[in-house]
Amino acid sequence: MAGATLARLGAVAERRWGLLTTAQAEEVGVSRKQLSRLASTGVLERVLQGVYRMPGSPEHEHQTIYATWLALGGTGARTSDGVAPVVAAGVTATLLHGIGDFFSDGLDFIVPARKATRLPGVRLRVRKLTRNEVIPVEGVPTLTVERTIADLLERQTDRSLVADTVRDAVLQGKLLSPRDLVAYLEPVAAARRLGNGLSLAGDLFELAGVAPEGWARG
Repeated sequence: MAGATLARLGAVAERRWGLLTTAQAEEVGVSRKQLSRLASTGVLERVLQGVYRMPGSPEHEHQTIYATWLALGGTGARTSDGVAPVVAAGVTATLLHGIGDFFSDGLDFIVPARKATRLPGVRLRVRKLTRNEVIPVEGVPTLTVERTIADLLERQTDRSLVADTVRDAVLQGKLLSPRDLVAYLEPVAAARRLGNGLSLAGDLFELAGVAPEGWARG
């Protein structure tokens, strides 16, 4: 019986980093009580509230991000614009992209409508995103590199830290569309009276000491 239960759970967990939620378990006929019993006996590992890791599954570098995204309902229905219901943003997005030099003081996600959570250190921001602003990174819907850079500035992140992020993105070949970056920076520049998106992007590249291939300011 236990073997059959674990097989059902394993079929779910193998899709997402060896992790599964209580809601996903219930969908395959495994109750919360059964999950608690398996965790109390050490068969499953409780990663955070409502999320468990299957035995033998590797612990990933960004496991906390993965587990939090699952706990927030990241696998739920997409919006009418085809965007995932939970999208990694801000510093959390930089960690997944592997750019910048940040220490995470919490996890940052964007959701399409007001949503409550009891998960500690989790910030949820309400914003309507388009599909062009989001890309899957390690299986997690995440703001694109260009949108992430603009998002950091919107959050009033130190400009030198943003420049470090830009430098990494350029050197790693991850800043694919300077044109998109300029567009995303336009409202930031207007709000802060920093010229326009083009001049702000140029300032960032100058501070970073690198620019994407083909970049021509002005």
